[in-house]
Amino acid sequence: MLKYLQGYPESLQQQVRQMIDEKRLGDYLERRYPQRHQVQSDKALYGYVQQLRQSHLKSAPNIDKVLYDNRLDLTHRALGLHTAVSRVQGGKLKAKKEIRVAALFKEAAPEFLQMIVVHELAHLRESDHNRAFYKLCEHMMPGYAQTEFDLRCYLHWRELS
Repeated sequence: MLKYLQGYPESLQQQVRQMIDEKRLGDYLERRYPQRHQVQSDKALYGYVQQLRQSHLKSAPNIDKVLYDNRLDLTHRALGLHTAVSRVQGGKLKAKKEIRVAALFKEAAPEFLQMIVVHELAHLRESDHNRAFYKLCEHMMPGYAQTEFDLRCYLHWRELS
């Protein structure tokens, strides 16, 4: 069972199953995504997210906190999370925007990190996973859909190894 690929057509799932059976999935991913990114600290990740936000979503609200989260995959069953933490400051209610990225992306290809950051940034404009959301993701990262599919394959490969 390919739990990360359940929404995809059976023909694609079968191709991935065949690659897994023939032990070719890792080779496919290594050929396609040979590099690892250099964004290793929370500070570097914050700068990376701000750079992407500034180049694609200038009018979107600022992000107050960005970090790698070791528990994210286990607690929320998510690879990235955007939240707004509300606090009372004086007589006003202030919302601080946060983006958390699963720590597994520290060792991933730069395209995978970009994909998850683009996904979370798109939630600043579109809260639901609808057509407008994916269109915005594709605008911010051409080839987003293919990278998302490959990331799902990568997650299967990680579980197998």
